[in-house]
Amino acid sequence: MKMKEFENLKMKAVVLYKTCSPEELIISEVPIPEVKPGWVLIQVKAFGLNRSELMMREYEANASYIQLPRILGIECVGEIADVSDSAFSKGQKVVALMGGMGRSFNGSYAEYTLVPTKNVFSVGTDLDWTELAAIPETYFTAYGSLFNCLQLSPEDVLLVRGGTSAAGLAAIQLAKSIGATVLASTRKENKRNLLIAQGADHVLIDDGTLKDQVLNLYPQGINKVLELIGPATLLESASLLRHHGIVCVTGILGKKGTIDHFYPTKDIPTGVYLTGFSSNYPTQKIMDDIFYRIKIHNLHPTIAKVFSLNEIGQAHQLMENNEANGKVVILND
Repeated sequence: MKMKEFENLKMKAVVLYKTCSPEELIISEVPIPEVKPGWVLIQVKAFGLNRSELMMREYEANASYIQLPRILGIECVGEIADVSDSAFSKGQKVVALMGGMGRSFNGSYAEYTLVPTKNVFSVGTDLDWTELAAIPETYFTAYGSLFNCLQLSPEDVLLVRGGTSAAGLAAIQLAKSIGATVLASTRKENKRNLLIAQGADHVLIDDGTLKDQVLNLYPQGINKVLELIGPATLLESASLLRHHGIVCVTGILGKKGTIDHFYPTKDIPTGVYLTGFSSNYPTQKIMDDIFYRIKIHNLHPTIAKVFSLNEIGQAHQLMENNEANGKVVILND
């Protein structure tokens, strides 16, 4: 039976009508989404910001496969407001991510969001909304990259390239939780203590001498690289690996999505494996595993700053300036 509780009611939302600058992001009043079979309505308590949302705002919204207007946001945490035909309970604490959120359908930059049931996951945690909001996409990305793609084990020596990003900081925590040796890179000397605080065994300054720094520590090379800068530094990262090492490309912090004149047989060293992680397919089991690991190892996400929905422009500007040391979170009032 169709519920009438939210019929004709409005909510605050950040609606993208065209590509724009951070200060052009504004709050609109739009109808609360109407529930339909296979989807659940979530009251959004908080959400984290992601690079993909900045790219959408900056240029991707002009692509033919994006239909505007669109409410941004690929993840959120909150409570079930309308269970629809799902097995959830009203008021149940959940996280939601991916599946087209904020891209093929309206996302989480709002007070309520309508999400496919398959992309909504129950969580049992005592974390407050702010910390919880910093986890879903970031830790899922780090977890999948490390344990699915890189097959990380306690004996491994891992380089997290782009270590001060939210995903990088989460990856350092998760890698140390199993006892792996972690090298983390940053371009700025003043980020060294941040990386050490996450558990990095060695901090490397990415100043053009990264390869020399790695080989000074490990003359035969290392065996795992989580590449968060992306294609801009991928080939150098591959050259750091010893035989049967793996590099996983997960991020594009370097703002370069492709490699010109890429010749795999020449550019990838013999016996080195190249893989990539896409965060498109979360599952309840994986989310349970992540929250279990967070609990037993007493991990806490690194939060750069918390904003209100009305401050969304300032939040985007902080990320755009690369001034965020950790996850930027929006907390709904």
